[in-house]
Amino acid sequence: MTEHAASPRRGDATAAHAPAPQHVVETMTGAQSLIRSLEAVGADTVFGIPGGAILPAYDPLMDSAKVRHILVRHEQGAGHAATGYAQATGRVGVCMATSGPGATNLVTPIADAYMDSVPIVAITGQVSSKAIGTDAFQEADICGITMPITKHNYLVTDPDEIPRVIAEAFHIAATGRPGPVLVDIAKDALQATTTFRWPVELSLPGYRPVTKPHAKQIREAAKMLVGAKRPVLYVGGGVIKAQATAELRILAELTGAPVVTTLMALGAFPDSHPQHLGMPGMHGSVPAVTALQKADLLFTLGARFDDRVTGKLDGFAPYAKVVHADIDPAEIGKNRPADVPIVGDAREVLADLIVAVQAEFDAGHKGDYSDWWEKLDAWKKTYPLGYEPAPAGRLSPQQVIERIGRLVGPEAIYAAGVGQHQMWSSQFIRFEKPGTWLNSGGAGTMGYAVPAAMGAKAGRPDTAVWAIDGDGCFQMTNQELATCALNDIPIKVAVINNGSLGMVRQWQTLFYNQRYSNTVLHAGPDHDGIAPPAQGTRIPDFVLLSEAMGCVGLRCERPEDLDAVIKQAMEINDRPVVIDFIVHQDAMVWPMVAAGTSNDEIQFAKGVRPDFGDDLD
Repeated sequence: MTEHAASPRRGDATAAHAPAPQHVVETMTGAQSLIRSLEAVGADTVFGIPGGAILPAYDPLMDSAKVRHILVRHEQGAGHAATGYAQATGRVGVCMATSGPGATNLVTPIADAYMDSVPIVAITGQVSSKAIGTDAFQEADICGITMPITKHNYLVTDPDEIPRVIAEAFHIAATGRPGPVLVDIAKDALQATTTFRWPVELSLPGYRPVTKPHAKQIREAAKMLVGAKRPVLYVGGGVIKAQATAELRILAELTGAPVVTTLMALGAFPDSHPQHLGMPGMHGSVPAVTALQKADLLFTLGARFDDRVTGKLDGFAPYAKVVHADIDPAEIGKNRPADVPIVGDAREVLADLIVAVQAEFDAGHKGDYSDWWEKLDAWKKTYPLGYEPAPAGRLSPQQVIERIGRLVGPEAIYAAGVGQHQMWSSQFIRFEKPGTWLNSGGAGTMGYAVPAAMGAKAGRPDTAVWAIDGDGCFQMTNQELATCALNDIPIKVAVINNGSLGMVRQWQTLFYNQRYSNTVLHAGPDHDGIAPPAQGTRIPDFVLLSEAMGCVGLRCERPEDLDAVIKQAMEINDRPVVIDFIVHQDAMVWPMVAAGTSNDEIQFAKGVRPDFGDDLD
């Protein structure tokens, strides 16, 4: 994708910030120095809200011709927007907030970015340096609070340090394993006079991300791959972060090995490719989950053996040796011991592996996976993704999402909230390209979709961006629709409205004897919530709410209207559009591996465990 090709790669130690004017020395305030530093590192968009401690920075920001500020309605929206911007563009996202509650409202999106390895820089104001530690008005130790969920953070009390700190923050966020960096700046440092100097010299002793893999490990990995009988290329989000999807496809097609892509890696390998088995994990496809369980080699690239993929860890892939390649050495062996550990950037690793595998082929060593593919193809045919039809006259949530994906197409960007709609989106939208799927994978943050879609659209305004949201998630951050409307950010939002917290309700159905405690959203305590809300009694009415925020509000309740409503939304590009899809509430996400159980216990549908009919079953 051209957007990714133009963006800095995470392993490039010099590309974390854009070229800047040479030998610039000027006298200005710390606040002016901050804005000039943002301009110098190439930041073009900042999502934020002003407040007392950060207010000095907002005055020179008003004069910047290079940095666009988007005034959000809640700091959480600013953080998720920065994340969506970063995921869609490959560049560092930026958010800004004031001290105290402004800064603490960024904690959730910072944690979200940390879990999903997204490069963002969060800039917060802090009370004046002399007041730090006195419990001053709107004081919070945001550095201490975010230390476990940032790649690095800074407290700046000297205005002379601002250019260096900003340059380092962007460099750290974008290189190695990407992640969030917090820069907390005392108000008096913003107000004081300083000498702005650029470029700055980066001096980060101890920060030396290893990008080039060890040649011996690469050769050993290649031998294991061609010698395996049942290999699986287990691909994680690190492949997308490293912009290594072209190399992944070359290796996959060179070897003929099957590929599974995690929730964070959707789009790294085309869904339509015959070697793609789908997504592994709790709600992954039967072929993908089972292939990992039956494999004799897990060739793991930029993945972290997350519990949602492995299920019960001591029962995961019991027959497999493990090659584990990752930019972060702390991930290797953390959950599953690696027989061949490889530390390096995924793009460099894959490029070297392609050469090493070809050398094995030239030496007459080539893997024979024909028996393996016979089993895999049988599983793909027998256990395809699907869903039960909705009751007569009702909309199926899977059908809604599937039709959006088909009509909108694979060029669009799709952002999802968390829950059933997230899983159905991962299953029924076809992802063919990297950077087209945004979601909160590690943290599972409800409310992610709308602000993340806003950030993605701000970063790639010529691309269609759809937020697939649940009615529960939507009610957490829908205030950012007003931000979209006022800033010419015409996203599309599909609210999958089943009147409940759907994934929690599914667990109550399966594990809590259908006792639906506090999961019904459309009814008060005197209503059992079984019947859908009637026209005129919807609280809130998402169509009216959307229109009040400057958006076009649409509603779809009948299957026969589905395509027409989606197409109507696609034709509106001057304002955000929200579609309230009223779907039946008893739909469930299948397949499913219950939490804490082995992946061998995967159920294709309720009470239906696949029969694989082989000697490894």
